[in-house]
Amino acid sequence: MSAIERLVLWLHVAFVIFTIGPVTIAIMSSPRAIRTRNVVVLQYLLVMTRIFGTASLGVLVFGIILGQQRKELSQAWLTVSMTLFVVALVLLVLIMRDQRRALAALKLADKQEVLAPQPATTVEPAGGRPGPEEAAAAAEPAAAAPVTAASHTANVERGRIVSMGGVVSLIWLVILVLMVWNS
Repeated sequence: MSAIERLVLWLHVAFVIFTIGPVTIAIMSSPRAIRTRNVVVLQYLLVMTRIFGTASLGVLVFGIILGQQRKELSQAWLTVSMTLFVVALVLLVLIMRDQRRALAALKLADKQEVLAPQPATTVEPAGGRPGPEEAAAAAEPAAAAPVTAASHTANVERGRIVSMGGVVSLIWLVILVLMVWNS
């Protein structure tokens, strides 16, 4: 292996380590941010997914260059790996779309909660002690906050992110096995 091939291999592995790992962490952390309705963290994770997802193109570029240098580009396992990587990139684009939708839905849900009227408080009777009807009403649990369409949309997007993120991780695992098995 020549010095140039070693450099390209080093760059290929460096891009794998420094882009695939962080983008996977960002994808897998997004559902928790949506569930806890943490808009700031979700916005940060969207930016992180966008940056590291774009940078992960370096993995594909240096992999193709390395395959050409080693004259292995016609190998079936390498073609399968490249195809799977492109599929993972397409899924990353869909995940980023879903992160944006969830972020917008959470922002809308927060606005709707701020604008919603607050429940009225009960006034204690003049005698100081509530009557049996008031005591029974107070003992009932408070009604849960109404589920708005925006928070429902955020939950749907959360499920989509989980499923597609799992597929992307599985694709990267298959590619790793192919690379290690055939190297």
